Parts: sequence; C-alpha cells; structure tokens
Amino acid sequence: MSKPVVICADSTCDLSPALRERFDIKIIPLTIVLGEESFLDGAGFTPADMYRRFRADGTLPKTAAPGVQDFMDFFSGFVKGGFEVVHLDISSELSNTFNAARLAAAELEGVYTVDSRMLSTGVGLLAIEGAECRDRGMAAADIAARLQSLTEKVDTSFVLDTLEFMWKGGRCSGVAALGANLLKLKPALEMKDGKLGVYKKYRGGMAAVYRQYITERLAGKTIMPGHVFITESGEVAEETVRELEALVRELVPVKEIHHTIAGCTVSSHCGPKTLGVLFINE
Repeated sequence: MSKPVVICADSTCDLSPALRERFDIKIIPLTIVLGEESFLDGAGFTPADMYRRFRADGTLPKTAAPGVQDFMDFFSGFVKGGFEVVHLDISSELSNTFNAARLAAAELEGVYTVDSRMLSTGVGLLAIEGAECRDRGMAAADIAARLQSLTEKVDTSFVLDTLEFMWKGGRCSGVAALGANLLKLKPALEMKDGKLGVYKKYRGGMAAVYRQYITERLAGKTIMPGHVFITESGEVAEETVRELEALVRELVPVKEIHHTIAGCTVSSHCGPKTLGVLFINE
C-alpha cells in the first residue's frame, strides 16, 4: 500500500492562499531582500509595497532561494509524518532553487523533485495537477513522472507594460528598454526550454494589447480544460480582468479561470501591469 502524498512547491508558483488551501499544496518561500530588511515571499511585503518603494527611491529587492538545509527541514517534517513528497520548483535555468531541493531530496526517502521548467502559475498549474492526481489515489512516483511529462505542455507567457524593471534587474540592456519605451512597445515573453525570452512586441494601450495577446496566444490551441490562469503583477483594473476572463471563455472550453497576483519574486522583474494567460496544452 502506497503512502499518503504531499504536493508542494516554492512560492514562485504564485498560487493564492485560497488555492493553496483548496488543493492542499504546501509552500516553501523564497526570501525577498531589500537593503537591510528581508521578508518571506508572500508574507509581509507585497508587490504594491515594492512598487511604492521603487517609485520613491528606485530600489528593487533581490531574491534568495532556500538553501539545502531549508529544504531538508521542510521535507523532513512530511517524511517523519509518514508521507511521500512531490515537490515542484521554478525552472532550474532561472534559479538555484530546484538544485537545492534536489540535493536535499537525495538525502531522504520518498521525496520526488520536479524541475517545472516554468515560472509563476506555470508551476502552479502543475502543482494543481499533482494535487488532483494525489486525490485520485496516484502514488508519489507516478505523480512525479506525470508532472515531468507535462512540463513541455505548459504554456507560460506574459505581456509587459514596460521593460524598466527587467533593465533594473539586469535582465535586459538599457538600450533595449529605452528603445521599447520610446517606441511604446509592449514586449510579450514566453518560457521556452526553461528560459524566458521575448517572442513578440505589441503596440497600443494595454487594454487592447491584453486582448490581442490572449486572442493570439489561444488561437488554434487545444488545451486541458480544467484550469486556466490569468496572472498579473498588480495595477490591472478588476473590470479589465473580468473582460479578459470572458474573452478566454469565448476562445477555449475551460472549467475554471483563476485570477491571481504574482508575488514579489516574479513582479520584481516584470513590473506592474504585466499580465499572462497560462494553461496546459493537450
């Protein structure tokens, strides 16, 4: 008889507290470092706080991944409780988080780590799939294998209002950011081969850009209809989000659309008014 299973992920999965509770997904947070202060991602410091600080003095936080011992402590509690563990992390191409989790898991029995090759709710989609597999009675090893097989089918992309935060965080050149701002370009980024890159640039106001981006992103796609995320980094009007949810329902069959706000780890790189539609392809 297989042991009960815990599904967990790092905080960059950007699942809301309600979704974490509903699907019983455990979270290990990254750390947000701002000058001499530090906060756990998702607790005590929000993207709104971060934007206020940035607009006041130009300061952006740095992020720190949990260390091997942090993961050992995190996993050990579940293992000692008689559980097996399936754990998901942000792409190993973007952070050392997965490597630390992998090293910790190697010291424990019944802990399976999955490199999502994604970020934000691209990881969250896999975590929810893992939770649903667990609730159907699948064993931990089988869940981990299924999630690993789905990583190439997750569609993770975002459209940005500005490249300023990418530039400040060292993710693009100042020339590229200045050129995009002068030309009023709105870059769209996607995860491919575990890395984030620009695949298109839009023009116009963000409300229209969101609609064009979502329409094009879903065109011709056959998706797993269970869950679609509209994930944004803050400062997108609620009315706009509702309109975009209706648009998604017009374009593809979907049971649930989840609107979530990205945490500080993701938002510190993309800035306010970034928005993505995320789903899993069949």
